[in-house]
Amino acid sequence: MATATETISNLASSTATLRLRRQAEGENKPTDGPYRYAHLLPHFSADRYPLLEPFDHVDPGVRALALPSPRAFLDNATRVDELTPNLGTEVTGVNLAELDSSGRDQVALEVARRGLLVFRDQQDFIDRGPDFYREWGRHFGRLHIHPTSGHPAGYPEVHLVYRDANSTFNFEIDESITTTSWHSDVSYELQPPGLTTFFLLSSPDTGGDTLFTSQVSILRRLSPQFIAFLRTLKAVHSGIEQADFSRSGKRGATVRREPVEHVHPVVRRHPVTGEEALYVNRQFTRRIVGLKREESETILKFLFDHIDKSADNQARVKWRPNTVVLWDNRITAHTAIVDFKETGERRHGARITPQAERPIPALDGLDLSA
Repeated sequence: MATATETISNLASSTATLRLRRQAEGENKPTDGPYRYAHLLPHFSADRYPLLEPFDHVDPGVRALALPSPRAFLDNATRVDELTPNLGTEVTGVNLAELDSSGRDQVALEVARRGLLVFRDQQDFIDRGPDFYREWGRHFGRLHIHPTSGHPAGYPEVHLVYRDANSTFNFEIDESITTTSWHSDVSYELQPPGLTTFFLLSSPDTGGDTLFTSQVSILRRLSPQFIAFLRTLKAVHSGIEQADFSRSGKRGATVRREPVEHVHPVVRRHPVTGEEALYVNRQFTRRIVGLKREESETILKFLFDHIDKSADNQARVKWRPNTVVLWDNRITAHTAIVDFKETGERRHGARITPQAERPIPALDGLDLSA
């Protein structure tokens, strides 16, 4: 039998979903017709899920390493531009939806190497719908079901972000002078995401960009002696604050799976490229194991500030209609830019989030027990 708290939460979730659909149906002008992606609006189900079980992950990028031409998926591209020397490539003329298994493996390898790929003109991909999104994502790993976010009704594996003039269903902290919140998605899981796919179904005319940073380049900027020290460290990543945010009545007022904390190396090694990357983020990393509180706070503050301020390691994605972005959560961090609140425009996005391996320490033999 549901507790009083669960009953209230379920009622709040149902009310939020209904209100959102009514808003979407009524906010367009009569000549606009119904919202094209109303079937993908956030739904907050009352389903509950057990804790995630460990699983064996084989990165599809490994298969691409054996190919004679591991970038053949770009052969028909009409334009390929590097966003920065260290991070990000923008591609035009490749239809992601038509890639076969080998092409998807090649994409995984390229994302691992460049950290971020931006594909333009992907209406075919976006309009194939949630069954296709799931099939696409499963090629890259076990699909993650987010414990607190909204999803299209019947498709819990599709994580949604949503904000309009009347509602927000995002994990946003208002009591700050900035909306930037650097993070690697759900890094608190035992096996956090690898290759992630995201696209906007509706976006503001201007604003709402996404910033990315290379955690590989971030690490390389530090002195060799300091990097050697960081390799010896491990940190706690926690989902408790995110769950409490929802339990307070925000987002969708639901928690479908109890929050977890896990210990990960501060410096991890990518299983395909072998590159080392800093693996802490302001949103989910809480403390360094084995250090006194002041020591941990000082080191984390330094690293968080380094991530925040290092514009020379960052790339900015400006959203255009029918853009699909892929990134590797193991070697990048990102933040949405919520600079469009006053316009009241809608920003509605979908994320497909395959999990990868448990983070591999850069230091061989590092004990990851708490």
